[in-house]
Amino acid sequence: MGVHGAVAKRPCSRQHLLLLVVAILIGSYFAAAAAAAADEQKSRNRGAGRRSRRRRAAAAVTSPPAPLMVPITILESAVDLGAVCMDGTPPAYHLHPGSGAGNNSWIVNLEGGGWCNNVRACQFRKASRRGSSDLMEKEIPFSGIMSSSPVDNPDFYNWNRVKIRYCDGASFAGEAFDKVNGFYFRGQRVWDATVRHLLSIGMAAADQVLLAGCSAGGLAVILHCDQFQAFFPRSNNAAAAGGTTTTTTVKCLADAGLFLDAIDVSGGRSLRSYYSDIVAMQGVGPNLPPACTARLDTASCFFPQNVIDGVNTPIFLLNAAYDAWQIQESLAPSGADPSGAWRACKSNHSACDATQMKFLQGFRDQMVASVLGGRFAGSRSNNGLFINSCFAHCQSELPATWSWSHAAGASPAIQSRGIAKSVGDWYFGRAQVKAIDCPYPCDGTCRNII
Repeated sequence: MGVHGAVAKRPCSRQHLLLLVVAILIGSYFAAAAAAAADEQKSRNRGAGRRSRRRRAAAAVTSPPAPLMVPITILESAVDLGAVCMDGTPPAYHLHPGSGAGNNSWIVNLEGGGWCNNVRACQFRKASRRGSSDLMEKEIPFSGIMSSSPVDNPDFYNWNRVKIRYCDGASFAGEAFDKVNGFYFRGQRVWDATVRHLLSIGMAAADQVLLAGCSAGGLAVILHCDQFQAFFPRSNNAAAAGGTTTTTTVKCLADAGLFLDAIDVSGGRSLRSYYSDIVAMQGVGPNLPPACTARLDTASCFFPQNVIDGVNTPIFLLNAAYDAWQIQESLAPSGADPSGAWRACKSNHSACDATQMKFLQGFRDQMVASVLGGRFAGSRSNNGLFINSCFAHCQSELPATWSWSHAAGASPAIQSRGIAKSVGDWYFGRAQVKAIDCPYPCDGTCRNII
């Protein structure tokens, strides 16, 4: 039994050994395969990580930084002065304090946002952020000339920067009350009370100030520029004490505020009719520049072309020669274009036919003549000018159009000098800036919006 048993076990041992070897080989194969797969996955993960880091780095280079968000301040004390929004709520502003070398310099930016000229339009406005501080955003972005980036805005980034909210309907110039409809047209009081408040919290001692605004805010700048200068009288106290006379440098920047009294596509004057209603409804007349109202009617004095020659404070006009808002709402509004012949052209300037483009070239010529025909751009004036051949509206507060260097591929330029550099050169006296672009389509740097 023992012998037979031993003989019987031999082939079984060899079989077991063979199976064991095979199992070891198979196990080693799968272990190696698993290790290779794990290594490959790690390699993939490392590659994905590197790609992800490269994508994040590229995004950091190409994506603009998040805009500075600035909280609202409600000026409750202004209510006692009757300085209120259209619905009777207090006015408001946003302030980002200056720092370093800019601690004693100020930008006061007047918000834009159209107008209202009748009960229906004013009711709509009253029930929006344009007529009530209760409905305003609690914080807003500061960009362009209001940016805190030393790269994008090197001349003004560290100044005290203020945005005064627009909650009347007449470019901060109205003085009336409609009891029936509950409309407070108190734009002039809002302007006065807010500026006086800013003076009380530090602006009165400023070395440098710039009043700026875009669109309806740009028109407000033109109308209020000399009033703003008057808040900073020459101080002779130091001189009387044996020191030197101190002054504050005061200048103004009106962006897209050069609204023209132009003939529309039907041969009428749509914007003049609109402005006449605004001035009459909101009691604007007494607050318009006296140098203009002494010789022209009040509606005419709501048009910058009739005001700019009488402004004594240095002012810079930044405007697109083919102002997009004026094309859509003044030159070819629906009421002047009932057939819709201008609809495509208003939406896309490349869709304008030869006749339409000739009409727009005539508008551009009128704009150029309005600034060159008087003393505004004279050789002795301290005014600045940048009229480019773009189909745009408002270019000072947008990152895409406000840039120190045109080489960065952002800012429209005239003779290789972008908007931000042009404004800065003018404000600080680094160069005289009276730039007028050649007619469309010569300018390839434009950021057109139609």
